[in-house]
Amino acid sequence: MTIENETLSAAEELTVIDIEDKEKAEDKPTTGQTQRKLKARHLSMIAIGGTIGSGLFLNSGQALASAGPVGALLGFAFMGLVVFSVTTSLGEMCAFLPIPGSFTNYATRFVDPALGFATGWNYWYSYAITLPAEITAAAIVISYWNSPVNIAVWITIFYVACFALNMIGADAYGEAEFWMAIIKVVTVIGLIILGFVLICGGGPTHDVVGFRYWKDPGPFNSIMVDNGGGYFLATCAVFVQAAFSYLGTEIVAVTSGEAENPTKTLPRAIKRVFIRIILFYLLGVFVIGMLIPSDDPRLLGGSSDASASPFVIFIEIAQIQVLPSIINAVILTAALSAGNSDLYAASRTLYALAIEGKAPSFLKRCNKRGLPYFSVIVTGAFGLLAFLNVSQSGSKVFNWFILFTTVTGLAAWAVICLSYIRFHAALKYHKIDRNTLPYRSPLQPYSAWFGFVMCIIIIIFNGFTDFSPFDPISFVSSYGNIPIFFGLFFGYKFIKKTKIVPLSEVDFTMTKGYEIAGKDELTKDTLLERIMNILM
Repeated sequence: MTIENETLSAAEELTVIDIEDKEKAEDKPTTGQTQRKLKARHLSMIAIGGTIGSGLFLNSGQALASAGPVGALLGFAFMGLVVFSVTTSLGEMCAFLPIPGSFTNYATRFVDPALGFATGWNYWYSYAITLPAEITAAAIVISYWNSPVNIAVWITIFYVACFALNMIGADAYGEAEFWMAIIKVVTVIGLIILGFVLICGGGPTHDVVGFRYWKDPGPFNSIMVDNGGGYFLATCAVFVQAAFSYLGTEIVAVTSGEAENPTKTLPRAIKRVFIRIILFYLLGVFVIGMLIPSDDPRLLGGSSDASASPFVIFIEIAQIQVLPSIINAVILTAALSAGNSDLYAASRTLYALAIEGKAPSFLKRCNKRGLPYFSVIVTGAFGLLAFLNVSQSGSKVFNWFILFTTVTGLAAWAVICLSYIRFHAALKYHKIDRNTLPYRSPLQPYSAWFGFVMCIIIIIFNGFTDFSPFDPISFVSSYGNIPIFFGLFFGYKFIKKTKIVPLSEVDFTMTKGYEIAGKDELTKDTLLERIMNILM
């Protein structure tokens, strides 16, 4: 590749290579390749829908109980900075190299094929096994309305719905996520507005709450020790809770192989989504911290339906009727949305692994609609594990499967940041000006280093509360995935004799097997779609 002022720049040469690859792909039959069917509005809502779920509707109450209103707010705000570093780093790589599998492939290209193998299979397992968990959660949420129907029936209905949407194709998945995410976003905005009204005394009781609960029981709670160190530890515990609440933002990158004009739509979606998610979470946590005392026993109820939601708790305190059932319906929507996204993310990760030769080759077959149907079927089969939850003994077995998925998302975030660090170094080595890239993320590579270090620290200390007193089940849940990840990494490295990719050999091109069928351009949205894209 020639890098001289009087010739094409390095980025321009790579663009020419990519265009040639895409033109070849357009001349081929569409069978055997994914297709770009996801619009900009789909991408934006997929990223939002991946994070606004149980973390906001349910787990935020546990954060308030653990650390108090200010401790919870600080924990979510700090983790927002980590989300910023991860998403912007990922956005730059995806815009430059929009391929199936995204960050699992970036780990292979920029760091070590063994890291791509470990990340891909770890990420696939995490979402494949979370699929039945979300299906079960949706079925349990129905119990809030005292449904007489057996839980197995609801599990069947929700499983068929998720599987059918994914078998139709990426466009059906994207459309379903778009509308389900809108329901969640509108609900959150409405609840935040209601919260501020109640804070100012606009509810049925006309009680002006103000900063009452910041004074009593206080702005911070403590854990393990009753002093300033206890406040610090409680806030650190919220770091972990907030991290798990934000997980799912990276799912939008998995769509890069099926997104229309990803060089423009992906960075736009990631930038918009980051701002909105942070606003939703921070404003949401602020509101519940103002309206609910952190020592309210209902915050630790442990239920998975609306009765455990802090939003429902402050609505009950304000003596407002009907709204709890509406929130329960939104929690149900969130569970279905999560299950739908789990199947999509896991199946596309498996498809990408097959393209790289790290999974059986039949898994990369696509039909004429660009659907990797074998990957969807194999991953979808894991959804049947939801029926283990029908019996008590089966539920115990299923919970052991779930134990090993806790830190998988954080491991993926760490890999994303590490991949970007190497990507940035490779650009510099090849004298490629980042100003010529489709999207240039800010504060790099320092932002990626910050995200990488913080993810590693959180992985190491995520189970620190399990040691006092020691809880073996929680310990396995917190750390059981770590030896599995390194087992995959070193096992592949030993068998394949892989090495860290030298900067001089980093591949920036769309190599064989990554051609995407369909033109890489935006299709026109309807007037309604344009309005929704602006507002959401």
